[in-house]
Amino acid sequence: MKLTRQFSEFIQSEQTQGLVLVFATIASLLLANSSIQVDYIGMWHTDLGSHSAIHWINDGLMAIFFLHIGLELVREINIGELSNFKKASLPVIGALGGITVPALIYLAFNYGTPTQSGVGIPMATDIAFAVGILAILKNRVPTALKIFLIALAVIDDLVAILMIAVFYTKSLSWDNLFISLGIFAVLIVLNRLKVKNILIYLIGGVAMWYFMLHSGVHATITGILLATVIPFNHGTEESSFHKLQHALHMPVAFVILPLFAMANTCIAISADWQEGLTHSNSLGIIAGLVLGKPIGIFLFAVLGASIGWCTLPTRVAWKHILSVGFLGGIGFTMSIFITLLAFNDHEIIDGSKMAILLASTIAGILGIIMLRLTTRDYVEIDDDSSEEMV
Repeated sequence: MKLTRQFSEFIQSEQTQGLVLVFATIASLLLANSSIQVDYIGMWHTDLGSHSAIHWINDGLMAIFFLHIGLELVREINIGELSNFKKASLPVIGALGGITVPALIYLAFNYGTPTQSGVGIPMATDIAFAVGILAILKNRVPTALKIFLIALAVIDDLVAILMIAVFYTKSLSWDNLFISLGIFAVLIVLNRLKVKNILIYLIGGVAMWYFMLHSGVHATITGILLATVIPFNHGTEESSFHKLQHALHMPVAFVILPLFAMANTCIAISADWQEGLTHSNSLGIIAGLVLGKPIGIFLFAVLGASIGWCTLPTRVAWKHILSVGFLGGIGFTMSIFITLLAFNDHEIIDGSKMAILLASTIAGILGIIMLRLTTRDYVEIDDDSSEEMV
């Protein structure tokens, strides 16, 4: 199977990004539990203007991350792996399973409790980490399987974004919300009028973010909204859309997400930290990510195939889908992000983060073991991505 250059570049970027995130997370945990613990943790809560550093990262810089994700979604829907039903059906159905089953497992542990609002935590997949794990196997993984995982993770992100907008908005300032949506409406009109000056859209996006920030709806949603109005123009290399997407790769991969990882994993680990993992919230997160993700993805995909809604790609077997399902349990970025919106109690937040880190690590290890076992007879034999089973 031959990959487009854009898709190949995307994979390479996500591979590197995954490795950077791993190092940033480990470094943050080490610093947060070192002799400079107080100064390091305090640094992220230092006021910068009207908000703390961590607030600017989570509500400001992450809006740029969501813009990046939104542009990738738009590209996939227009010319990529989600551009028609035949291409999209398997990852869409698999993603629905990977969203539904973890949520049900979490609710089984937490229904009717104060932590019920964390139901969205085990529903997300971290693209960067998941593809970073695939990078370890290099040419031992079928290209179609890489495409399946990335499309599935993109759909997961879309659902997580919708959940943030609908379920994690606690209070509304209607005036600010209507102003923000009014700016969005103006940008839609400019798009329809084929205005191509990217600066106009970015200025409008900043204004939209400002009013959304003061509306009560999480401001990062503006990143997704802005992505939908950037002129696509067939996504060619000469288009503003492609140039913006390409320009965001480096700052997102090497600045924004590492900062997010470091700011949100600076957890002071107590001597009895493992006791927190026995709480219903932590058990729901771990079971949802480690078990719910692979079970949901696999069962829904099998069900979809059995009723004729989707088919397996060439050279991909059901054992491969189950193996990749474990990588879907690597939640990290989106899971931590939803944790911050779901809870106010710092003890619950830190416990959730530890559960996410543990679950994502277990899911990643199980995924790599499963993939090594199920793809041991596979090899990619040339530079054009030709594949064969030997």
